[in-house]
Amino acid sequence: MSETELKHAKARAAQLRREIEEHNRRYYEDAAPTISDREYDALYRELVELEQKFPELALRDSPTQRVGGKPLEHFAQITHRTPMLSLENTYSEEEVVEWFQRLQKLLPGQEITVVVEPKVDGVAVSLLFENGALKYAATRGDGRVGDDVTQNVLTIRDVPRQLRGHAPRVLEVRGEVFMTKQGFKKLNEDRAAEGLPLFANPRNSAAGSLKQLDPETVRKRPLGLVLHGIGALEGLEIETYGEGLKLLDKVGLQRSEKTWTCKNVDEILAAIRELDKLRHDFAYETDGAVVKVDSFTQREKAGFTSKAPRWAIAYKYEPERVETKLLDILLQVGRTGTLTPVAALEPVFVSGSTVARATLHNEEEIARKDIRIGDIIVIEKAGEVIPAVVEVKRERRTGSERVFKMPERCPTCGGSVMRDPEQVAVRCINAACPAQLRRRLEHFASRGAMDIEGLGEAMVDQLVSRELAHDVSGIYKLDAEKLATIPRTGEKSITNLLAAIEQSKSRPLWRLLFGLGILHVGATASRTLAEHFHTLDNLMNASADELQRINEIGEVMAASIHRFFNDEQNDALIERLRESGLNFGEKDKYEPKTADEKFAGTTWVITGTLSQPREEIAELILARGGKVAASVSKKTSYVLAGDEAGGKLEKAKTLGVRILSESEFREMLNH
Repeated sequence: MSETELKHAKARAAQLRREIEEHNRRYYEDAAPTISDREYDALYRELVELEQKFPELALRDSPTQRVGGKPLEHFAQITHRTPMLSLENTYSEEEVVEWFQRLQKLLPGQEITVVVEPKVDGVAVSLLFENGALKYAATRGDGRVGDDVTQNVLTIRDVPRQLRGHAPRVLEVRGEVFMTKQGFKKLNEDRAAEGLPLFANPRNSAAGSLKQLDPETVRKRPLGLVLHGIGALEGLEIETYGEGLKLLDKVGLQRSEKTWTCKNVDEILAAIRELDKLRHDFAYETDGAVVKVDSFTQREKAGFTSKAPRWAIAYKYEPERVETKLLDILLQVGRTGTLTPVAALEPVFVSGSTVARATLHNEEEIARKDIRIGDIIVIEKAGEVIPAVVEVKRERRTGSERVFKMPERCPTCGGSVMRDPEQVAVRCINAACPAQLRRRLEHFASRGAMDIEGLGEAMVDQLVSRELAHDVSGIYKLDAEKLATIPRTGEKSITNLLAAIEQSKSRPLWRLLFGLGILHVGATASRTLAEHFHTLDNLMNASADELQRINEIGEVMAASIHRFFNDEQNDALIERLRESGLNFGEKDKYEPKTADEKFAGTTWVITGTLSQPREEIAELILARGGKVAASVSKKTSYVLAGDEAGGKLEKAKTLGVRILSESEFREMLNH
């Protein structure tokens, strides 16, 4: 071995450790992975092979020597009675055969029985029962210490506070908290209706749910629990995992609904293949099969590596990919007029459901992949919201395929479109576009803006299709007579909706600004503008230069605001809202904040999903003399990071800005 080879190996190992640690953090702590399991496993295996080839590189703190991620700081910590270890992964049936052959060498002359069961794509947890009563529930954490999530786990219907019958004195069980497929779909529909970001997949949403500080929030999430292992056990002797499964049934705990008992490799492979056919019928997502030795005595003899048991392996199924024909590329129009291309597919069955749409992102992505209408394409659905196009079968082209081009006219209204110089986007510039109108009305009425309960997607669709609202001011022209023309709209719902509309007239100015949907202006910037100008009239009269001088309002945003308020149609809209009696800031009070030395003069950025709306948290900060900004900079004092925190969190780490969890923030409020 040359010195140069060792030097290169050392550098590569260091790079792999950094990447793996970062992906561990994103997976275990943020519940927001950015690479697939297969890509992660490839990085991990490369590091293992380097450390085996160069033992001096196998550092004590290497991710190959540890499990999972560190516990979150805002939960109490629990030490597991027995360690929670990860399993070695494989995507190859040949490696399953090799694993079983290694077992035969470790257990010479013995008959080895194994159990095959679904690998649930959820969040690993450990539950401890003492004399039948649940003492605690904890996440995996780093394998030795996890987060105490007892109150959240108790909201899951599958979890009893007290076991049935005569339970062992101590029973430690392991399993996966999951979100049901149907529940996940409904959750995203509700989040979309409220204008909240969608969860990427059920696993991420389950992880995010367990991290909520308010159990009532968790109670509303469609979570379940499947148990698949036994840790500490006192007061009862069992010899096999099969007996353990019977124990779980006896005491009323949910376990894998389908298992296979196998005596040889052929039976193992047959079970893995059969599970692959059945797994889409389960209520939860599965991404593989777990194969484990049945006998606890044989498990003990087979032993462990530093991270994983030798007596078990996880076979991961490839993300399902299927071929279909791209029939057309359709365009969806958002509230700001952005035209988003969507693939219209020849319907095809993939990952348990029939799909007819796939994401294409934008025109640039279509050109990069050379996707053409009429192409035979490969789509992949690996637990994501909608499938993605991953490959084009160019060799199958017949010459009849058509290159996609963004239209010069909006597909909904026929109005002119323009390219946004700041983004890879094409926008319809017709303010009267029906598609934009629907999205604008939904946004205006959303909880984060004017908070008009009862004015959701279905009602908005009826208002637009029946021409009862031509812009957001039309909401305030509605009356009982007009609403009664909408089918299946009862007297009580009409009364409630009109009351909610009336209440919205007194919302603070910043909510109105946010509801107007000015390009580039979010909730935080709307609040900043309201605090600076106090009234809508003052803001409308501001020059672009004056706007740009405001902290947090950059050149692009300033130009967008100035352009919005100098548009004749928007001016007319503002006057109609004025006539309807909306608060333009005159009713808001901008009194000096109560001094709080911990908050006075501080600047905060709020990111991720928290236990209450960001707007309400911002109010708490502002009331104590702090400021809330839209983006992270060197001037930022704190970043309050919740679940699904992304780029802002990363920038805060890069700049060395202090990051607070929600529990730390609450403690700061209370003390």
